[in-house]
Formats: sequence, C-alpha cells, structure tokens
Amino acid sequence: MNSNKFILNADDFGINQNINKGVLDGYNSGIINSTSLCANGECFDLAINDILPKCPNLCIGVHLNIIEGKALCPEKTPLLVDNYGNFNNSWTEILRKSFDKEFLRQVEIEFCAQIEKIKTYLKPAHIDSHVHTHGIPNLFELTCRLADKYNIPYVRTQYEKPYITPVLEKHLNLNYAINQIKVILLNTFSKMNKNTLKKYQNIKTNDYLVGVSYTGMMDDKTVKSGLNVFKNQENLLIESLIHPYFNEKQQEYNIGLNQEMKYWIEKNNFEFTTYKKIAELNYETV
Repeated sequence: MNSNKFILNADDFGINQNINKGVLDGYNSGIINSTSLCANGECFDLAINDILPKCPNLCIGVHLNIIEGKALCPEKTPLLVDNYGNFNNSWTEILRKSFDKEFLRQVEIEFCAQIEKIKTYLKPAHIDSHVHTHGIPNLFELTCRLADKYNIPYVRTQYEKPYITPVLEKHLNLNYAINQIKVILLNTFSKMNKNTLKKYQNIKTNDYLVGVSYTGMMDDKTVKSGLNVFKNQENLLIESLIHPYFNEKQQEYNIGLNQEMKYWIEKNNFEFTTYKKIAELNYETV
C-alpha cells in the first residue's frame, strides 16, 4: 500500500514570541517541519533573525492576515483598517464585503505586500491564512492568482471529514458547536475552491485538512482521530494545523514534542513531509 502524505503545519509563526518558541521546540523535536509565517506579526523580525537560522530545513508558507494586528499598507487599504491602521473586519464582515470590487482591490494590495515581505527573505512553498479568511471563495480566487504570480505552488483548502475524538469534555462546550458551523461552511467553500483551482495548472492543494473541528482544543488524540479516517486509503495529502503557543500546559504546544504521536502516525501508513518536499518531487494530488 502506498502511504499517505502528512503535513503537520504550525500556523501563526511570527505573531508572538511564544508561537516562535513553540515552532523552534517542535522543530528540534523532529515533529514540526512546516510552518506559516505571518508578515504583519509583532515578532516577524525575531522569527526571521532568531528562529529560522536555527531551523535550516523548516518549510515556510505565507500566513495571510487581514483580520488581526496592523496592516502593512494601511494608507492604501482604508476598507480593511481603523484610524490606527489595525484590521477591523470580522470574518463575517469580510465574507459580506468579498463581493465588493473595491474591497477586493484593497485586499489584493495588502496580500501582495505580505507575500513580497516574506519573499524578501525566503521562498515560500505554500499559502494559507489567519482564521481561514482566504477560504472565502472570492478571496480564494485572488489567493490562487497571487500564488501563480509569485510562483508559490500550494494553497491550502479546508475540507475536513467528520471525526470524533474520544475525549468527551471537548464536545461539551460552545467552542465545539461553533467549530462545527465553521466545518460546514469551510467544507462548502472548499468544494467551490477546488473547482477554482482547475483554472490554475501550476497551483495545487491538500486533499483534506485536520484541525478545524477542534480549533483551540487540539492535542495528540484529536490528530490521531482525524487521521484514523484515512487509515485504509492511500495516496492522499492530508494537512493538520496546530498553534504551538509555548506553555507546558498548552496541548497544541505539546503536540510538537510528542514522539509517541509521531511514531503512531508513521506506523499507520502516513509519511511526514512538507509542501516544499512534495513540490520538489513534483507530487500531484488527485
């Protein structure tokens, strides 16, 4: 049986020092080999100058962000920011405004600035976004166009198959209910977005994502449960996202240190990889 490709990606790299440390610790443990860099993050410079030199084989993607923090081009994007240059649109507001041509034009300006800032230092292998805003169909098409323009081979889609983790308390809270609404919406959008991708021959995507259902509650058990769905399938590209905020009691941070989980994943027909490695091997998903 041919193994499935598995990418464990650390989102939010550069947003703060605790995420940066989580990425570094996970890399040193041999578990985190892929991350997404936030160009407008408060600790972007520290990520570039302090962390990346210690992680020579870390695969880097672009973590587009128009929902939190300061814009790189506030004077050119008044529909995205407040008077202080801070992004001020919620996810639902971005969805509503995504049909407005002027709003999309300003989003493109900011997206380009963020991609170009990262490309000043390195060659990114993939694109995703903070809070999955690029999954909104009109923003996804824009993201694919920019990926093609900047020669970035992979753009994340968020289709997640249903699964249940054995930890009961993860389901007895409002966050779980909200996450299920996100899954339904993002799955619907992902079907549309994969059709959009057919127009871009040079851009590819993952087959499935693991992590939306338990956003804010991820641990080794949720990763294993999400992957269990695919144990009898093969030749899939599956990405799982985590936010490894440094805190010894923070479960997502501990995922990056969990050697037992890594052994379980490899034993169950999943090959750890990165978008960079796949692009170099010219691997194509169905």
